[in-house]
Amino acid sequence: MALWARQASRWCCLLNASRATAFPRGRKSCGSPAQTCREFGPLALLPAGKDGVRWRLQACRHVSVGTCAKDGSFSSLESNLPSPVKQEQAKVETSPDLNAKILTEDWDDIPPSSALEEISEEEAVQIIAEPILPLQSTTLRDYVDHSETLAKLVHLGVDLSQVEKRQKAGQLLLTLDFEKDIRKILLFLKDVGVEDNQLGPFLTKNPYILGEDLEALETRVAYLKSKKFGKSEIAQMVSRAPYLLLFSVERLDNRLAFFKNELGLSVKKTKDLVIRLPRLLTGKLEPVKENLQVCQIELGFQRNEIQQIVYKTPKILTASKKRLKQTFDYLHNIMGIPHHMLTRFPQVFNSKLLRIRERHMFLAFLGRAQYDPAQPSYISLDQLVSLPDEVFCTEIAKASIQDFENFLKTL
Repeated sequence: MALWARQASRWCCLLNASRATAFPRGRKSCGSPAQTCREFGPLALLPAGKDGVRWRLQACRHVSVGTCAKDGSFSSLESNLPSPVKQEQAKVETSPDLNAKILTEDWDDIPPSSALEEISEEEAVQIIAEPILPLQSTTLRDYVDHSETLAKLVHLGVDLSQVEKRQKAGQLLLTLDFEKDIRKILLFLKDVGVEDNQLGPFLTKNPYILGEDLEALETRVAYLKSKKFGKSEIAQMVSRAPYLLLFSVERLDNRLAFFKNELGLSVKKTKDLVIRLPRLLTGKLEPVKENLQVCQIELGFQRNEIQQIVYKTPKILTASKKRLKQTFDYLHNIMGIPHHMLTRFPQVFNSKLLRIRERHMFLAFLGRAQYDPAQPSYISLDQLVSLPDEVFCTEIAKASIQDFENFLKTL
């Protein structure tokens, strides 16, 4: 109510101002109704004598009393003016009224409704409230609807539930602009050789590459090319070891030198080794050094044997030391496999110990556990662990799969 009262007061002031500019000024004003009425028309046009006095009294009576028409509007003063005055006033009204325009425009100045204004239930139901963006959150899900960058990454196939588990990865994504920061990295990865359907999984594993300098990434790729790695080989290495391009040229060079010198491999064999297991360049060196010591000291392999084992089966460098020793103990001490045979078939160290034990015991039960190549019915370690159960039973054990399953129930 106070708002509308102020607005009505403003309109009245504008009306008074418009009236004052429409008629001649300079006459002295007094507070009587008769003098107020004389301001509505020029004195020269008013009737003289008794008729003029009578007209003034009638006009002033209408203004002072505030007579209203039946429809609620104030009666027009023009109806009480003599005809000469009406004609003259008609001439005056032909001039443009700027104040009327001001009144019309003033409607646009009405301020919006107050927040405390009561509304109907129908209006309240139609209000759609936007969710409040949290200042802090433990999940990126709260920001997906508000971030174009996150929405486009999800469209690419990035798993944000996995990304947010990585230290400060979520904060990094929220500070990046897709068009300015991310698009150029995606184009770079495609140029390196990462397939379109692998971009999502790649960024899920390594979202930090989005914050890397593009020039630094290109320098690292150029270094790999200088070491005679082909384009397809670089693509394979980057796809299988997503963190590879986060390492500086100096660190990559040191890693390649370590494996070359520690294992005594040639440049070509060193390159082949890291192509097959590129995470050797990105993982920690301590487990690698420990496994090399285990193979030499505890398992008793010679340096040249370790070289052959590692070159054929690079995963042995990153395998669990406990699992490595348990597998060797069963193969060497229970099955009687000598070191040189294990060197020829090092893939056996990648197999599960349970699978080796079950098949060996089944062959021993059938009297066919023969692993010496100089003896008849020789069974190689590769056949022992790599063949499917059906093929192993029919071709190696000379038994049915049902016999093998029944035997396993007795263990």
